Amino acid sequence: MAKEISKEVNRNERFVAYVSSYTNGTGDKYGIRVYDVDVENGRMTEKEKIKITNSSYIAQSHDCKYLYSITDFGVESYRMEKDGLLTMINEASINGMRGCYLSTDYEDKYLFCAGYHDGKVTVLRLNEDGSIGEITDEIYQKGLGSAAGRNHRPHVQCVKMTRDNKFLCAADLGMDRVNVYLLNRETGKLRSVDIIHCDQESAPRHLKFSDDGRFLYIVHEQKNSIEVYSYEEHDNIPEFERIQTVSTCETSDTQGIATSALSFSEDFNYLLSSSIGENDVDIFRVDKKTGLLKKVLGLPIAGEYPKDAALFPDNRHLVSLNHESNSMSFFKVDMAKKTLVMNGPEIKVDQPNCICFHKL
Repeated sequence: MAKEISKEVNRNERFVAYVSSYTNGTGDKYGIRVYDVDVENGRMTEKEKIKITNSSYIAQSHDCKYLYSITDFGVESYRMEKDGLLTMINEASINGMRGCYLSTDYEDKYLFCAGYHDGKVTVLRLNEDGSIGEITDEIYQKGLGSAAGRNHRPHVQCVKMTRDNKFLCAADLGMDRVNVYLLNRETGKLRSVDIIHCDQESAPRHLKFSDDGRFLYIVHEQKNSIEVYSYEEHDNIPEFERIQTVSTCETSDTQGIATSALSFSEDFNYLLSSSIGENDVDIFRVDKKTGLLKKVLGLPIAGEYPKDAALFPDNRHLVSLNHESNSMSFFKVDMAKKTLVMNGPEIKVDQPNCICFHKL
């Protein structure tokens, strides 16, 4: 049996956490909050809040200098100061409906935005000072899905670059596929080169790549599963091969259950997903050599609609963002015993969406 891994964190290391949330209908104008993180005790204390409308997703630059956020007006950029506080740099339009996800390439030259409502992928240039520049490309997904209602048209839910910084992968939840584009790193233009066809009505939602870039993980909202793909590249042609499917559902009756976010632990030894309906979190151990997953635990998070969940940097504590119960709940994690134990009172946050930790 593989040994479960807890990560020793240097007591001199300090972390903050950024949490995004909706503002419409909540009476709260602050869509991003900054928290000091007590890693040893698995708790967080608010230190700043930022006025921004409906921050549906946030992402750090790969050089860990800047934070980018979705807003009703497009996207906004912030400089992360030495103490973790945020200083706004600028905002830019995405020439479309409000986005739902964003990420940068691995050179921090481009910002990618996913459009759930209009089915659009938008590429914007990033400047050396972290500010957002002009749109370099925008692609509307096309087609008709397999079912009436939600899946009858394109819904781009996630955009992530391969770690070799060559291809942008765009998860289309409505069309049950992941579109793969070659990025021209000079012009910021995209060219379609491949499609990963997912199972009918599976609804691919979020994408993550392993630390070494050899494996792609896709979480499926309706199929309630994570699929693992091997990834290779030959002469600017990507090759993806499905090697594993694991369930994120604790019951065979999946009516009313939808798997939500996907996140790695800081050391990439564990992969987390959260499920709406069951209102639980699943933790999988990652075999870094093979890319395969093995479930460690699947347990309730004491809240409604866990839209995101994350392990603290020590792998001994966990936070769940409970969108419908307007809270963050905290737990002690024992991987060996496969347990989650409530760790103090919840923190109230109106409609939280996602969280990311940042080492100061």
